[in-house]
Amino acid sequence: MNFPPQATQAGAFKVALIVVALSLLCPPPSAAETSTSLKPGDYVTEGGWGTLTLKPGKSSAAGALKFDILTVGANGHTCSLDGEVRENKATLEGTEAGKPCVVTMTPTAAGIVVRGSSFEACGQYCGARATFESTYFQPPAGCVDKAVTATRKSFKQRYDNKEFKEARAQLEPLLTDCARSMGPIEMGRIRNDLAVTLHKLGDLAGCRALLQPLAEDANRTDAEIRENYPPVDAESVLPIARAARTNLKLCAGK
Repeated sequence: MNFPPQATQAGAFKVALIVVALSLLCPPPSAAETSTSLKPGDYVTEGGWGTLTLKPGKSSAAGALKFDILTVGANGHTCSLDGEVRENKATLEGTEAGKPCVVTMTPTAAGIVVRGSSFEACGQYCGARATFESTYFQPPAGCVDKAVTATRKSFKQRYDNKEFKEARAQLEPLLTDCARSMGPIEMGRIRNDLAVTLHKLGDLAGCRALLQPLAEDANRTDAEIRENYPPVDAESVLPIARAARTNLKLCAGK
């Protein structure tokens, strides 16, 4: 899911759809904004709804890179495409014979801007509610998937050992360091885990403040959440909302 973690879940989902739509209208960057070449690495979109991986390719062409793109849009629709990019372009099989899908990857100061030649040519690689067109950037080292998984594992070990101060210190930086690259579902899980930790530490006000971005959905019934989101997205949001309801009660105070 691709909505910004700073917004409430329902409103943010609508914002994300607008952001995706606007990204299709953005013109390519000017030459002044463009750096010289693509670099191998793992890249992600704002909000964590898409990933781009670049690796050295098999081609003998200088600078050729193998790429993989995976994005997730509304209601679980996805884009998936891979191939080899040379001189910032990859030519893939198009929907119609003789009309290839040409994917351009333009390095800029903000990241790699990825565009397709046309929806008609590239549409076969995406579901109806998904797009791969966006700017992909390299997240901080501590925010790549493996690092986040390791941090969450360490947090749980400390929490289970009742080392609540240490557990908080382990997990809390993800909220700030990874806010740009992480999606709202993962951020929601982190907020809920930190909330119960703050409850254990007796910081009820801090717990309530931490849960505010989740409060709008927490105050809805399960039925209302299902009405407010597409079906697949609702099933992802429901566990976050249910945990937030419980945690808000725990931290309500007297």
